[in-house]
Amino acid sequence: MVHISEREEQLPDLVIERLLELMTDHPEVLSLGPGEPDFSLPKPLVSEIKKLANQSNHYSTPGGLLELREAICKKLKKENDIKANPENVVVTSGSQEALLLATATTLDVSEEILLPNPSYMAYLPTVEIFNAVPKFFQLREENAFEPNPDEIKKQINERKTKVLLINSPANPTGNVIRKKVLEELADLAVEYDLAIFSDEAYEYILYDDVKHISIGSLNGMSDRVFTFQTMSKSYAMCGFRLGYVAAPEQAAKGIKKMHVEASICAPTISQKLAVKALQLPKKYVHGMVKEYQQRRDVIVPRLNELGLMTPVPKGAFYAFSNISHISKNSKKFAFDLLKKQKVAAVPGIDFGSAGEGYMRFSFATKLSIIEKALNRLEKFISQTHR
Repeated sequence: MVHISEREEQLPDLVIERLLELMTDHPEVLSLGPGEPDFSLPKPLVSEIKKLANQSNHYSTPGGLLELREAICKKLKKENDIKANPENVVVTSGSQEALLLATATTLDVSEEILLPNPSYMAYLPTVEIFNAVPKFFQLREENAFEPNPDEIKKQINERKTKVLLINSPANPTGNVIRKKVLEELADLAVEYDLAIFSDEAYEYILYDDVKHISIGSLNGMSDRVFTFQTMSKSYAMCGFRLGYVAAPEQAAKGIKKMHVEASICAPTISQKLAVKALQLPKKYVHGMVKEYQQRRDVIVPRLNELGLMTPVPKGAFYAFSNISHISKNSKKFAFDLLKKQKVAAVPGIDFGSAGEGYMRFSFATKLSIIEKALNRLEKFISQTHR
């Protein structure tokens, strides 16, 4: 019998995996679960793929095509106010791979990383794969799910804590961290000599004139911030698996070394397509965001009318609803909703212990599907919980 490592056995079993399997088997299911845009690839990129088909069958360098890294540096300077050279940038198969490689590069066994709770479900397994130690700071609904620097400070071990991870705009809560809070987190990083992992996958998906600020743009942060960004959410390029990290130069060298051992390089065709994507006018992104906002402005009021208290998200495309007065078990709520009304959504417990008592409803799906799913959700609540 094949031996399975304790590392694998200790990785969490996520409910979302089972939900996706059930959705595949039951096409009548209406899904409010997806974490990817439902839009088609921008037409100029479709045309570009045809040109690139016979030009992309070779490896690139582990750091990524120089042309793309130069384009990323221009983007970072113009849109994020981050000064980076191509040597600071490593292009990867999605920003998740960048996060994995950065974790391997910066954390030894038993060293600590501070993680938000609730947060993106892959953070914790990524840390545990390398036998680093996660320590959590809670994101609270009464604080609009914004990190509290004072609470984070209490979690820091001056000898063991090496990294602070933040996510803004945030999955699953939709919070966007304010500049004042980012400055306080930057001060903590300097005081305790921490690196900061800043996951900015949803940087363009913002509402109500809210501004995204990259913590890497703040004074003194260039030598300690790892900025993770992706083409997936901004350009509906999820399947092309293309992300990147801008990191301090010595760390970037380490990430490139790790990249050789992991996957050698990101797909060459995806890298060339990303060069084209970064040249596109922002109307393609703005068009998606406008439609997301229309959906948000339907789903959030309706969820609140149904008694699922839902703060208005300022970014990303998720509604994070408090169901604690209806059910204390978000996993059971999710499976009952799927079984009885054929609606799929993700239980808050998948995002950490502080996510229990919540459900994540994605509005990265057509408005007509959202409305039908909400009608079924209303029926589920009235029949089951009242």
